[in-house]
Parts: sequence; structure tokens; C-alpha cells
Amino acid sequence: MQYSQKIIGSKANILVYCDHINKRIRIDEYSGNLEEVAKLIEESAQENEVQKIIMKARSEHLLSFLENGYELEAVIKGFFNGSDVYFLAKFKTEERKMSTHWQKSEKIFVEVEEIEREKRNPLHKFQLRKAELKDSKRLAALYEEVFPVYPVPLQKPEYVRKAIESGTVFLFIEKNQEIISAASAEIDSLHGNAELTDCATLPSFRGGGLMKQLLNGLEEELTKQQIFCVYTIARSLSFGMNAAFKQLGYRYGGRLVNNCYIYDKMEDMNIWWKDLST
Repeated sequence: MQYSQKIIGSKANILVYCDHINKRIRIDEYSGNLEEVAKLIEESAQENEVQKIIMKARSEHLLSFLENGYELEAVIKGFFNGSDVYFLAKFKTEERKMSTHWQKSEKIFVEVEEIEREKRNPLHKFQLRKAELKDSKRLAALYEEVFPVYPVPLQKPEYVRKAIESGTVFLFIEKNQEIISAASAEIDSLHGNAELTDCATLPSFRGGGLMKQLLNGLEEELTKQQIFCVYTIARSLSFGMNAAFKQLGYRYGGRLVNNCYIYDKMEDMNIWWKDLST
């Protein structure tokens, strides 16, 4: 079960994303007295029996949350309409805090950091299509084939449909009426940012640069909508995805330890971000 909940106290309030599937809560918004904010978060964590708390903190409140036991995991420049966001974490179990694949992730990261940025090629080898509601079933079929486990139920057509209706932009590439590669942009118009996510390519079509074409297409769409802060949360164990974002000029922002269940297990996720206005 995954849902957002606003919790109102006497001197503060928080917007909590409750994620029972991944045994975590994420604080997307907060205001008011910081001591009460911390108290409301702890009460929500206890009520939901989570293993990890994720906080999207503003720079002026960073020290206060660090003093309250949070750890800095990642930074995205310009997330809050030009101001930076700090991803903080507080772990509730020792097991959740310990990354079992850290050494392998570091090896992949070192290799990715040696990659140079590619020159942008304006010519697309494949035609990109923007998804409509009628494409929901075919998109869900792609995600079901690529991901045995995913943080959200993209394998269900009704979930994809609701995402499109809420403003998420899906771009895809098809061959013989089958969607072979897709990616999306979840737009946060209030704060002026977008997350590039839901990146998937059928195994037999990987290595041909399809994902980079899709990401370029999403960047163009976001620029038209005056959204300039873009970021992604990529599997730290995926050389291909991290390499794609590095080649497209994204900057590494940090790593979220044991962030979510994806592919076939709980994994660490790397954050990459880019300023499209430069």
C-alpha cells in the first residue's frame, strides 16, 4: 500500500508518503516548529512500522535534522524552485542500514565516472511517441516483462492510466506494434522539478542507445514546460543506466542506501541531477 497523508499538529504539519511495500516513509513537505516536525515524523514512523525514514530537507534546516539523528545521503541542486534539496535518512533497523552490495556499487560508480559526456545528436534513429491513455496496457506489459519487482505497480494498466491522467509524461519506442523501450517524467509543477523514471528496455533491444533517445526527448518536453531541474534515481548496480545519465551530462548527487525493492531485491539507488537551463 502506498499513499500520501497530511499530518497536522498544533505548531507544525508534514506531508508523508507512506510506502508499506518498501517499509519506509518519505517526508515530502513540512512546515512550522522543527521540534514538532521531528515528533510528528517519529510518530508516523512508529505507526507505520517502517525500517527507514527519508526526509526532503531544505538547506536552512539541514543542521537541525542532522542534530536529530538524520544522515545526509544525497543532494539535488535547484529542486525547490531553485533552492537545493537534501535527502536525509534515519534508519530504524540495523539490517536496513547495512548495504550488502556497496562494494559492487562503488566499482560500477568508479567506472561510470570515467565516461565522458557525449555530444548531443539531434537525429533520432527511432520515432518517439508520447503515451496516451490507450497505450496503458502495452506500457504495463513492457514493465511486467522487464521488472519482476518494482517500487510501484507499473505492471498494472490502471496504475499507468492514472499516472498519465495525473500529468506524468511517458515516451516510448515501438516496433511491430510492441513497445520495446519507455521512460517517464513525473512533474512537480509546484516546486519546478521533474523525476525521470520508469526506464525500461526489452533485453533483446538493449545497448542500442534507445534509452538515451527517450531521455533526450523527455528533456525537450520538460524544457517546453519551463521545468529545468531534472533528476533520476537509478539502480546503483546498473552500469547501463548510470552510464546513460553520465553521458547525458547529469551530475552525481549521492546514494540512497537500501532505498526500495526493485528488479529482484532491496537495492541502493544513485541520484543524478541536471540543470536544463544551462
